[in-house]
Amino acid sequence: MSRPPGGRRPADPFKAAEAAFKKATTKPIEGPAQAPAIPGVKESITLRIDQDVLEHFQQDGPGWQDRINAALRKAAGK
Repeated sequence: MSRPPGGRRPADPFKAAEAAFKKATTKPIEGPAQAPAIPGVKESITLRIDQDVLEHFQQDGPGWQDRINAALRKAAGK
């Protein structure tokens, strides 16, 4: 039951309700922009990997985190 353009109700009440809901519930982006990444600075994160993968990188001793980083960098094409 569509009304002609200029009628009181929108042609598609569902789309109108969705748009109104989105407008009412979407928060504006606030706060300062994040600083650009500094080359060479490492960030501490939590990463869940399989035990066998961890053991593979740790088997050669210290430096295993650098080896994981190098493998991830290679996989990322960098």
